[in-house]
Amino acid sequence: PWESIKNKFGSDKFSLAFARIENHYFTNKGFFESDGWLLEKEQIDKIKHIPTVIVQGRYDMVCPAITAYELSQALPHAETIFTTTGHSGFEKEIISHLVAATEKFKDV
Repeated sequence: PWESIKNKFGSDKFSLAFARIENHYFTNKGFFESDGWLLEKEQIDKIKHIPTVIVQGRYDMVCPAITAYELSQALPHAETIFTTTGHSGFEKEIISHLVAATEKFKDV
């Protein structure tokens, strides 16, 4: 399975498409109204009832760990898991926590 993932995500065609999407997202500030918008009380009040698991890579340089910490403070009922990984959702430790969270909520 790893070889097929590496071949797909390592291809020039995929890399270019992904870079275009990512740059569009960043150029538009993630489509949020302002920095910190999600953490504003009005926004948190809209989502605080949703069961939440936050999985954060300790060495994620794209989404720093402080962002997960701040979200966990705004959503104190959320389960927060810090891993020894980086940013990729394909890292084994992140995958195992995401699968566990999905299994936990599958019957909710």
